[in-house]
Amino acid sequence: MIVRELTKDVFWVGAVDWDRRLFDELIPLPDGTSYNAYLVKGKDRTALIDTVDPTMEDVLVGKLKKREIKKVDYVISNHAEQDHSGTIPRLLELYPGAKVVTNPKCKAMLVDLLLIPDDKFITVDDGETLSLGNKTLEFIYAPWVHWPETMLTYLREDKILFSCDLFGAHLATSSLFAKDKVKVYPAAKRYYAEIMMPFRKVIQKNLAKIKNLDVEIVAPSHGPIHNEPKFIFDAYRDWSSDNVKNEAVITYVSMHGSTRKMVDYFVDSLTAKGITPLPFNLTKTDIGKLAIALVDAATIVICSPTVLAGPHPQIVASAYLINALRPKLKFVSIIGSYSWGGKMVDVVKAMLTNLIIDFIEPVIAKGYPKEQDFEALDRLVDNIIAKHKGCNIM
Repeated sequence: MIVRELTKDVFWVGAVDWDRRLFDELIPLPDGTSYNAYLVKGKDRTALIDTVDPTMEDVLVGKLKKREIKKVDYVISNHAEQDHSGTIPRLLELYPGAKVVTNPKCKAMLVDLLLIPDDKFITVDDGETLSLGNKTLEFIYAPWVHWPETMLTYLREDKILFSCDLFGAHLATSSLFAKDKVKVYPAAKRYYAEIMMPFRKVIQKNLAKIKNLDVEIVAPSHGPIHNEPKFIFDAYRDWSSDNVKNEAVITYVSMHGSTRKMVDYFVDSLTAKGITPLPFNLTKTDIGKLAIALVDAATIVICSPTVLAGPHPQIVASAYLINALRPKLKFVSIIGSYSWGGKMVDVVKAMLTNLIIDFIEPVIAKGYPKEQDFEALDRLVDNIIAKHKGCNIM
């Protein structure tokens, strides 16, 4: 059990979960993850910032014992979700004098989720500080990044921002710091896409809130630590901005080949006219990769056969996800096919109410696509080109 030092008297005591492949029974983890906990030893008091997932509590406890930590005065809880907080009850057993330091909203959640007694808490306000003797912790409220109770903790003397889920990545690695940026960037973008993107506007405000902090290290709750914080700050400013790229995400399912024929033609036509198509066959797609594509794309085209008068169930599931993720898409259209009728287009449109988007005339074929359907697809491509020229395309 390796205990690693960030700076003098500040240690990483978290756990790497190499084998986990699904998070919240929803999010694929192709590269595993880590649960980062940090021990800060002040002259007078010691604080533990966040804990680990309960499945890894023995790793955290073993590291504290290895460092011969006899006393923990404070357990700082930046976020109540159990992958951060789930080991707090065990730690309170090991260190009965410790207090859980958090904000009032997080306290209420921890009481509900973990049944922690009320007298074990110290609540702090936004901007309040806590002295460990020669080290000062400052608490920064960051609600809706990505839960309503989230806060960040800033260690003033060492210029470390313990950022909780913000700036994180689901990435199991033996590197303490984000040295391999080629590997870290897509993992961090996937994490942003799957978890942070619905709160894009809030993230913009929180980036502004911490803009004037003197930060030399960003220590998130998942993934490697950033000792060159400009890398992750710039990435988040880009991803959360209103800028979009000359790209079209294409989600599709085809049952008997009609919709697939239209999708193949459409992809070729987009490519020939200078728009980058990003097609995703929903029967085979990693939804994390779809989420990543949604971070920057200007347009999405949803392509479905008609099933029992509506869209294919996997199209329904993906439309629900897209609506929940709230990407900065500007335009949407629909391609599809039917045999005897239905309301596939109306159902899909009704599922995207969270998005501020311009609907472009759909192309729906009766049966196998014919010449007039391919001509309509060419017109759709021309419409997308015209729309992209009129907006802020990177």
